[in-house]
Amino acid sequence: MRRPCGEGQRWTIQLIGFNHASSKSPALGGCSTSVNRTLPPRYMKSHADPEQPHQFLRRASHNERICPGHHHPDLAVAETPSPDASHHFCHYTPKCLIAVHRGGQCGPSCRSTPLRYGEEVWHDGTTKTTIRAENEVEANREANNYKFGFRKWKGNVTERPIQDRSDIVKELYSDLSTVKPQAGSVITFGNIVYVFLFGWWISLIYFLICPVMFFTICGAPYGKLCWRMTCFFIWPFGKSIEKASDVMRTCVKSPNCEAIPEETDTEDSKDLTRVKDSAPILVSSPVPIETPEPEVRPKKRSHWCRFSTYVWLLLGYPVLVVVHSLVCVISWLLVFTIPVAKMNARILGTILLMAPEDIHIQTPDKTRGYETKVLLCCYRAFNVYYYKYTVQGINIFALNLLPLVLVTLVIGYTDRGHRYFSAETCFALAITSIIPLSYYIGMGIASISAQSNFAVGAVVNATFGSITEMTFYITALLQGHRAGSKCYEEIVKAALTGTLLGCILFIPGICMVIGGIKHREQRFNSRSAGVSSALLFISIGGVFAPTLFSKTYGNLMCESCTNTPGNASAPFMCKDCHYDTSETDPHLVLSHIEPLVYTISVMLPAAYLIGLIFTLKTHSHIYDIHISDGHGGHGHAGHHVVHWSRWRALAVLIVATLLMAACADLTTENIQPIVAHSSISQYFIGVTVLAMVPELPEIVNGIQFALQNNISLSLEVGSCIAVQVCMIQIPLLILFNAFYDVGFVLVFSDIHLWASIFSVILVNYIFMDGKCDYFQGTALVAVYLILLAVYFFAPSPRSC
Repeated sequence: MRRPCGEGQRWTIQLIGFNHASSKSPALGGCSTSVNRTLPPRYMKSHADPEQPHQFLRRASHNERICPGHHHPDLAVAETPSPDASHHFCHYTPKCLIAVHRGGQCGPSCRSTPLRYGEEVWHDGTTKTTIRAENEVEANREANNYKFGFRKWKGNVTERPIQDRSDIVKELYSDLSTVKPQAGSVITFGNIVYVFLFGWWISLIYFLICPVMFFTICGAPYGKLCWRMTCFFIWPFGKSIEKASDVMRTCVKSPNCEAIPEETDTEDSKDLTRVKDSAPILVSSPVPIETPEPEVRPKKRSHWCRFSTYVWLLLGYPVLVVVHSLVCVISWLLVFTIPVAKMNARILGTILLMAPEDIHIQTPDKTRGYETKVLLCCYRAFNVYYYKYTVQGINIFALNLLPLVLVTLVIGYTDRGHRYFSAETCFALAITSIIPLSYYIGMGIASISAQSNFAVGAVVNATFGSITEMTFYITALLQGHRAGSKCYEEIVKAALTGTLLGCILFIPGICMVIGGIKHREQRFNSRSAGVSSALLFISIGGVFAPTLFSKTYGNLMCESCTNTPGNASAPFMCKDCHYDTSETDPHLVLSHIEPLVYTISVMLPAAYLIGLIFTLKTHSHIYDIHISDGHGGHGHAGHHVVHWSRWRALAVLIVATLLMAACADLTTENIQPIVAHSSISQYFIGVTVLAMVPELPEIVNGIQFALQNNISLSLEVGSCIAVQVCMIQIPLLILFNAFYDVGFVLVFSDIHLWASIFSVILVNYIFMDGKCDYFQGTALVAVYLILLAVYFFAPSPRSC
């Protein structure tokens, strides 16, 4: 009755901490995992009765199944950790027991709830997180998500067995070769849309090819096939295309036999039963009956030896290649219509190359109650869940946007004079191309980190974690330096501030709203959020210290001042006043502001390093993850196949970084006509488009974490980016300016200063209690939109 543990089973990661008092874990044998404080009474009774050890296992649900261990060979029940221990722990083991209950007691009616991958479960009295991973690599990826300074990644880096996935996901990867029992109607909105988008004109083309094949006489069989395909494509749903068998199965009825109907509970059947019971036992020997064997057809000549096949390949098939290829491309790019792409690909590559007499189109059989394999059978043209579809671990949207990068580079570098495409079009293409490249960089970082040790993962995250933003900032500053304009510097500062505001307000806010709608109230680790908040305060104080210094000691400059004529005592009316630290008093900049900026550029990375040491070394219990398999660390993980090996991921990182630099160069090159002739403030363009578009993959990751009740990682996504902007990216820009002077001075406008300070104060107030809901998220999003409105109506910078 025991369930063995070992190879092929899932890995369980547990993050355990306590709000007030830490606990120490007892030594666990076997593959035990989290358990209840007390077992339900029915389990205790079963365990107490030695005569019925099997009753416990039979009554236990799937998630309460207990794996035997060394200390308790019968039940392997782990005791509740003592509340007076001093450390937190987390380990993953081959999954045999997942029992999660809220509170300290569990009554007889208590049931455990199965966890999804990456889902957090919080307990009253303890902050306990249980995360399931499929193998050691996925366990490392989940562990890296909880490490401070590491990029958070939601997607898998290894292949998941299709048999372990849900029915919805299995349907996404179906090859459309199974006839299923028809559960509902095939008349759906998506199927009707298919008729208007594809069905009518595909059928029309088959209808036009049909008489052409008949006119050739020898191609008449293919003309009949085109007619049948005409009727098929106008409404293919529920119909199946099958291949005719080469063997004729003859139904032989033996003589002197009759069918006996199934017995029922009627009176007649009861009488018949009594007659059968009174029949003699001994009967005469049965008469042998010779049953003829099925007649086997002689093997026919291959259709590739016929002249009609080559007439078809010359006249009909090339036209259909163009038609079906076009439908495949369009339906694949639309993502949600991928079943249409699969159907057309199967017809083009397999069915149209078969002998026409072997192709049979069957109408729906509603009485069929079993599944059979055919050449093609499609029930739906539209499936909303195809946003989950991946190819080699790459999300379908990122895969479909990859050709856009090549189109952008060709158009951008071959049409610099904008003869065929406007600057606005080139700018839109370039900024959109950054989205998939940012996705590939994130997946490459996650793949290398999950397959490497901590040191390699830390170096990769520090090197490539900010590469997306840094390439844009540096190319923009170089473009402004070549053009002799300070407008690019202001746009870079607006983009830096926009990234801060988006990561502090929008990303946590939208995750709270979407996650709160599904889970009502979500809990997060207030200790880890407190560390991020403290680093944010340090970051904002350091970044804006030169700005406050310049306002204190700089000169107030005004564009125009007037007073009332004839009244010398009347006050002057001045417009567009600002503090200037470059034109009037260059000595102040060289002697005071620049040394202050360089000092801050050294102190901010030092503070970031101290934060890493604090969270990953000295106080690692806040995020700590100890990897163990319950056998002293020598267990064997199940077989797994990674999507990207370390060398492949490194190659993707390098290529994506080079392409990112090229797209960023095209973005800054084509932004000048927009900022020069647009009525929208340059502040607004920098804060919104240039700041948030590269962060779209991170926003999607945060939302996915929130939907799985893992709001802690959703909040860490925004906080990690905001801290890296202030403590890594800005010091790197200052270092770059020190070696190659592009005129970058760390002095921000008043609107950036007060918006950032107000945002940090607000988000710290929201994070105080360790709980959140959709109302708090709505407040953060509302404040973010208000600040965007301020930037929208603000006048453009003076240098623009």
